[in-house]
Amino acid sequence: MAPWSKLIQRMSAVLLALLCTLLLPGCWNSKDIQNLAYVTAIGIDYKNNQYITYVQVLNFSNVARTENNTIGKPVPTWIGKGEGSTVVDSLDAILATSQLRVFWGHVKTIVITENLMRKGAVEAFYALNRYREIRYRLLVYGTKERLEDIFTKKSLLNLSPLDTIMYSPDPTYDQRSFIKPVYGHQTIARINEPGQPTMVPSLTITKEVWNEDAKRAPLLSISGAYFFNEKVLSGWLSSDDLKGSRWIQKGLSQAFIQVPNKDEAVASLSLYKPKYRIRPVINGSEVRYDIEVRIKGNLSELVQNTSIPKLESMAQDVIKQEIQETYRKGIAAHCDVFNLEETLYRNYPKVWRSQHRTAPSQLSEESLRNITVKVDIRNTGKYKARVD
Repeated sequence: MAPWSKLIQRMSAVLLALLCTLLLPGCWNSKDIQNLAYVTAIGIDYKNNQYITYVQVLNFSNVARTENNTIGKPVPTWIGKGEGSTVVDSLDAILATSQLRVFWGHVKTIVITENLMRKGAVEAFYALNRYREIRYRLLVYGTKERLEDIFTKKSLLNLSPLDTIMYSPDPTYDQRSFIKPVYGHQTIARINEPGQPTMVPSLTITKEVWNEDAKRAPLLSISGAYFFNEKVLSGWLSSDDLKGSRWIQKGLSQAFIQVPNKDEAVASLSLYKPKYRIRPVINGSEVRYDIEVRIKGNLSELVQNTSIPKLESMAQDVIKQEIQETYRKGIAAHCDVFNLEETLYRNYPKVWRSQHRTAPSQLSEESLRNITVKVDIRNTGKYKARVD
């Protein structure tokens, strides 16, 4: 074969390879990550027959942990606000001026106001969950505060807003277990299930605890929880009102109590890993409930020299009092804090249906019959304690 023929064949092969590359799919519509607006939180309010939505947008180049980041440097937060006759319409108003393409796949939190809860928050949840980029596992909060104030609060040490309770409640819950975080998929499941009250933690702004030098540093905190029954807002209870609900949380890592409860302190205990049982007691048309709690504990502080059995007995009295007080305040606010009627629904559905033909809830202060508590102190720290 002539040399020029081999050259033509080689050139043809190269040309064919180049043509084939034109047929391969490419990332023609891809965007550089620094040119996207990442929405990390959505707030929804309702006023004057209009939905008002807020979005918190972060630049990941500012919040990513790299060697070049300066610890303590303030991280800027951008907040968009839109208004419309529907949730989607109000979000669309934000897109009109976003300047950048908005990405919804990193939304981690939804915050709703009391106005929306009274109007009905279920439709807003459905509207957001219908969008394919938004995930089900979103933290859900309610608030009495202005959403602009909630979304502008910084973290301790000026860390990323992603390190606040609004985004990362687990570290705080692990060291002080009180009100358990609630996720969107849990909220939707409970709202659609008969006999299950739905709890939504409430966010507030605390100004009295921390200072940055001599200047007050307002930070986010959990102030209590809202309760829904049959998709309708039942009421709100403060964190102090909900002390007794801690003892029926399976994920409780650490909760502190003082014994005795109100008199001169004898000791402080750290309690963890509760096991509980709720038992409906049916007598004809009357249904009452027994609560049994078993919990482990450690001795954190001993003010007066007291034996372990005595401390366990006093701790049992404190927990029993807290459960009674929380139940009483829950009934006053029309909230089934301990999910008593859910237990009836799960174990005796026919009885539950007959009970709920006339009213959505049949609970009264007399519905809680017996409370049994057993505390087992496992550790006294580096010091020994009396056992007799």
